[in-house]
Amino acid sequence: MEKESILVVEDEERISNLIKLYLEREGFSVLLAQEGNEALKVFKEKRPDLVILDLMLPGIDGLEICRLIRQSSTVPILILTAKDEETDKVVGLSIGADDYITKPFSPKELVARVKAHLRRTKYWQAPKEEILGDGRIKIDTGSRQVWLNGKEVKLTALEFDLLKTLASSPSRVFSREQLLDLVWGVNYFGDPRVVDVHIGNIRKKIERDPSAPEIIKTVRDVGYKFESLK
Repeated sequence: MEKESILVVEDEERISNLIKLYLEREGFSVLLAQEGNEALKVFKEKRPDLVILDLMLPGIDGLEICRLIRQSSTVPILILTAKDEETDKVVGLSIGADDYITKPFSPKELVARVKAHLRRTKYWQAPKEEILGDGRIKIDTGSRQVWLNGKEVKLTALEFDLLKTLASSPSRVFSREQLLDLVWGVNYFGDPRVVDVHIGNIRKKIERDPSAPEIIKTVRDVGYKFESLK
């Protein structure tokens, strides 16, 4: 069985070697890059199964690398940030990163996050021929495509998984914790706020007015629900 490969983009050699050590102990194949152009070259040539991406890099920074990867791939991206980079965390998630972890971090937690995202990717890749939604939105779970008023909407893999989960039970209210368990995986123990950012990203793509959503509605102090328009 071929090993799953992880691309680690980190300019601090001590940190990248530590991550490499822990990932290899878990049976992963690890690719290393220290700056932006090198990272994009390795990604294009090797097509890793997941990317761990530091935001503060020489040359092309992590946010731009994330944006460029998202133009051609839905591979899971986990960004590394410093504690005082709260804005960059949100921006990173907004342009397509799946998750973030804050430095200094526990290598064991990082490995657990990697495993959770890879499990999610494997689970949702299983073909399930079903059409969800009605009215102006259509969700094809087999082809993993979404149409709005007959026009295809491009979602990241995680955005699709999140929308599918909500649409599978219209009008049911899901808490953030339930969505983390169902989409990210029961072993995920990151920040529940990642749900809010990804919901915001989906709304920008499918709502007529993201500030007054009609399809994915917020239930105050609880979570979110899907209301298809007829």
